[in-house]
Amino acid sequence: MSKILIIDDEKTIRNTLKDILEYEGYEIHLAEDGISGFEKLKNISFDACLCDIKMPKMDGMELLEKAILSELETPIIMISAHGSIETAVEAVKKGAYDFIQKPPDLNRVLITVRNALEKTNLVTETKILRRRVSKTNEIIGETPVIQKIKETIDRVAPTDARVLITGNNGTGKELVAKWLHEKSARKEGPVIEVNCAAIPSELIESELFGHEKGAFTSAIKQRIGKFEQANGGTLFLDEIGDMSQSAQSKVLRALQENKIMRVGGDKEIPVDVRVIAATNKDLLKEIDENRFRMDLYHRLSVILIHIPSLDERKDDIPLLAERFLTEICEEYAVTKKQFTPKAIKLLKEMEWPGNIRELHNVIERLVILSSDKINEEEIELYAMKKPATASELNIYDRFEKFQEFKEYAEKEFIKTKLNKFNWNVTKAADSIDIQRSHLYNKMERYNLSRKD
Repeated sequence: MSKILIIDDEKTIRNTLKDILEYEGYEIHLAEDGISGFEKLKNISFDACLCDIKMPKMDGMELLEKAILSELETPIIMISAHGSIETAVEAVKKGAYDFIQKPPDLNRVLITVRNALEKTNLVTETKILRRRVSKTNEIIGETPVIQKIKETIDRVAPTDARVLITGNNGTGKELVAKWLHEKSARKEGPVIEVNCAAIPSELIESELFGHEKGAFTSAIKQRIGKFEQANGGTLFLDEIGDMSQSAQSKVLRALQENKIMRVGGDKEIPVDVRVIAATNKDLLKEIDENRFRMDLYHRLSVILIHIPSLDERKDDIPLLAERFLTEICEEYAVTKKQFTPKAIKLLKEMEWPGNIRELHNVIERLVILSSDKINEEEIELYAMKKPATASELNIYDRFEKFQEFKEYAEKEFIKTKLNKFNWNVTKAADSIDIQRSHLYNKMERYNLSRKD
């Protein structure tokens, strides 16, 4: 439901506009002067605002100027009984969305409000699209190791050298691959991604090289593989360490000869592809254990780029957290939130086994659940993982029978609720929806008392 603010010192005008717009299904908020109206504009996200010009304390023109200076994006429609062409032009020049003369014409009000709301929706959608585009190819960080990676990308990208990107899950290997493509001479060509870990080994060859009709039972028509799709551009082989030995040998041949052959085919097809690979595995260890071909490793690793874990670049956490906070607030169309200094300090002190992906998920959770100023208490509540105790880890091994476990769980549940209500039995009984006498019986059965 769209939210609209009406600012006018005339009660009859406020109520008339309110009745008209509420009938159309809008949520209406009222303010009787410019000062209270501006406070509401600052603190609540409105989709449109109708504002009188002549008001006590702060007139509509002053409110409009302050709203523009504060970078408030709510479309403001000015209304006035003292209207003239000069007034309307001045209002629009200062940033008003439109101007309506009193007494307001019903149809004019509805059309103007509808258009203003469409503008708000378009602005929001544009922001989301811009954010998605801008964040795709940006590596955030100022630590020396990240600066070194950026320098390497700038030097390597213009060449056709193959690159092997290593690093743990969630560190941003795909992002580095996209940077390499965007800064290369192939940037106008396609960039095709293949997640080698997500494709069954029996299908990986068909996925990479394509197949001819009838090549196998389900091959009812010819299929073009990823190598051909990436012709003239970049092929990104993610999780290359999970590729089958059979597919590895064919990829090696394609890299050596710049030719591929579809499954079930007998014709060699020339391809012009730059291959960038990534893995979270130690490929040298995989080679020692005969799970990865050494000759393929050397073909892929002309340039090696290792992406450090987030725990190795904790000085970048404030930058990343702020960027994610801005992007997610825009995506959810909520007022920009802020971290307190102690909250940022706590984020830096935490461990991040899931790396940047985990940090992004935590910030998204904080945007949804936290207040406008995200403090250390909310970090502890929504972001920090409480390690399981030994007793919690072994809880299921402590009981042989279901009834024993059920009684244990019931006792702990009741004890927790009693502690929550400071052992007020009436409140605890109400909260868990049982009779007080029943709760007393349970307490007696499990020998529960305040000392517990």
